[in-house]
Amino acid sequence: MKLLKYIWAFPNTVLGLFFIPLAIATGGRVQIIDGVLEVHGRLISGFLTYCVPGRGRVSAITLGHVILGHDGRSLSADRVHEHEHVRQYEVLGPLFIPVYIAASIWSLTGGRGAYAGNFLERKAFKAHNGIRKDQGPA
Repeated sequence: MKLLKYIWAFPNTVLGLFFIPLAIATGGRVQIIDGVLEVHGRLISGFLTYCVPGRGRVSAITLGHVILGHDGRSLSADRVHEHEHVRQYEVLGPLFIPVYIAASIWSLTGGRGAYAGNFLERKAFKAHNGIRKDQGPA
């Protein structure tokens, strides 16, 4: 059953796998935690800082079974939250990104904010007990 979840999420995982050689070539590191590749390094940090939209600093992003983070500390701090997104990818598969975008737009038009009001983010915050629903990851 777990293999089917990896296959279903794989189109999104491929996007994350693209970053691994680039991260390693720039001094980054990769580790496997609970069946998920966690990647961090200078290139990933630059990508999260300059290429991922959001208010404030985005400390991590999940693409299928790959989590990209600024560093080991941010990956550790956000692990529960990001691993909840992995579970969401396992359910939604290739539909995750379109559903995430649609949920952000819906939430934004309702005045709740594209990030904090997104139901996928609220579920991830709920999984991560130490973060209120209206806050972003640490």
